[in-house]
Amino acid sequence: MMKKWKDDQGGIIMGTLQNKIDFVVIAEVKNANPNGDPLNENRPRVDYDGYGEISDVCIKRKIRNRMQDMGNMLFVQSEDRRDDDCKSLHDRAKKVLGEVKALGREKYAEEACKQWIDVRSFGQVFAFKNEKKESGGESLGIRGPVSIHQAVSVSPVEVESMQITKSVNGETAEKRTSDTMGMKHYVKYGVYLIKGAINVQLAEKTGFSEEDAEKVKECLRTLFVNDASSARPDGSMEIIKVYWWKHNCKEGQYSSAKVHRSVKIEIKEGVTTPSSIEDYDIEVMPLAGLEPEIINGV
Repeated sequence: MMKKWKDDQGGIIMGTLQNKIDFVVIAEVKNANPNGDPLNENRPRVDYDGYGEISDVCIKRKIRNRMQDMGNMLFVQSEDRRDDDCKSLHDRAKKVLGEVKALGREKYAEEACKQWIDVRSFGQVFAFKNEKKESGGESLGIRGPVSIHQAVSVSPVEVESMQITKSVNGETAEKRTSDTMGMKHYVKYGVYLIKGAINVQLAEKTGFSEEDAEKVKECLRTLFVNDASSARPDGSMEIIKVYWWKHNCKEGQYSSAKVHRSVKIEIKEGVTTPSSIEDYDIEVMPLAGLEPEIINGV
């Protein structure tokens, strides 16, 4: 396990996060597939009660993309967004840090956190076959301070399917082949809650700073910028609000669960099928001594 980052006098580095943070993000989805399930024909993820879901992995990928757009160095990069010539995580780690045995496990982890914002935010497991023996026979794990829940819709969502066709030949043929049939699935309308927290004790171990926390906040505010696709056209997904609680101590004045529950969203009386954020009542229950910063989306 990594030691806390300290200065020459043994004190915690001043830039390191000092106060626990909790956050809740309200996201709106209109005629889009926020997170397809590859095991279910890429249909939007829905639980057994009909509530829509977005996996934490999907949300972290979007945050990483925004971090990269902001000019930060990333360890885990999408293939179509690579900003170097490394074709794998092993190549990138070796190019930047060299071999584990040359630095030692603790120094290797520390340098990885200094180099890449996603490693010091979310953590990372370094498990490379070629270096297993040199690194002591075990993978090198770093626990990050930023934790993200899977997002769940406030009310059940309606998933619709549309049949699509391809009217051009994929291969050369004497005449046009029959149209290829396919399906496109999307959520007609939904409001999702993204919840998370930032742990100070883990931030001290990875060097996650106050500046890094501000970057995460901005990534959440602009989560769907540069995220358009055929399944998520521009304007079909929007961040409505970001609620950001900064506690007055390391451990937090309240548990994350209690803070997250303080955001109440309910369908307005008389509305049977919500189709707009205006169809919901949003209320933040007061917590003594802890006020959220409320940020509007883009």
